[in-house]
Amino acid sequence: MPTVRTDDIDTYYERRGDGPAIVFVHASMLDHSLWDAQVEALSDDYTTVVYDVRGHGMTGGSSAARYSVARYADDLRALLTALELDRPVVCGLSMGAMVAQTYAAQYPEDVSGVILAEPFTAPFVGAGDWLLRRVVLNALVLPVRLFGLERVERANVWLTERFAPGSGGDYDNVQRLRDSGPSMATAEFAKVAKSMARFHEESVDLSAIRAPSLVLFGEHGLPAVKAHVARLAASLSDVDVDEVPGAGHACNLDDPEYFTASVRRFLEAVSRPTEDTEVDADPSE
Repeated sequence: MPTVRTDDIDTYYERRGDGPAIVFVHASMLDHSLWDAQVEALSDDYTTVVYDVRGHGMTGGSSAARYSVARYADDLRALLTALELDRPVVCGLSMGAMVAQTYAAQYPEDVSGVILAEPFTAPFVGAGDWLLRRVVLNALVLPVRLFGLERVERANVWLTERFAPGSGGDYDNVQRLRDSGPSMATAEFAKVAKSMARFHEESVDLSAIRAPSLVLFGEHGLPAVKAHVARLAASLSDVDVDEVPGAGHACNLDDPEYFTASVRRFLEAVSRPTEDTEVDADPSE
């Protein structure tokens, strides 16, 4: 089982393909298999790396009493250093987008591009966002301890659909991933949920991200996310925004073909300046 030591844990990862690298960071309560469709489609032309964030999947939990998005970004730094990847594109969905933007802001020279799907930025964007991230995430911990993650999440999805129809997308896609992977310990769920609830306390300087960025969001995604998309569009210096038609929050699962095609176009555009520079370097040829 391929792993890299990242601080106090062994982080599980999978690496496929050759060429320019893209690293995928999954959403909370899932694992690296979230990106199966993208890896399958892109690994013929690119080096693809997926991994399980601490607390999730084959990486599993740790003895740390508290997690944070900054700590996930430190783990990612250790992983990419060990794998000796040269300025990869970092792509994250939801919690993964928190990690991706944190990493890109902290190490702007070490990424060639950033893809943020269904993203949240650190500061709250309104009362609904505050309620979702600060109140609901913390409030889920006790019911999960009492009734289990699956029952509580299904209730949460039902409730979210009442306020934001379509945001859950095809939830069966998410459930299939959950069923096929290792179960998540309740203690790890609590640490992960609280890390996202505290993301607003972390400092992420979006103006420090100088690499090209792509922001993807589902047509029927969470309303709060669309406000964060607008903030990113105004804050990032080189950014494209793309709506995934008919998709909810898990937009790469709801329409993998559209999502992957958008990612591929971005990867091609990111690699093109280097190719043009190499051609222009010797005008005599």
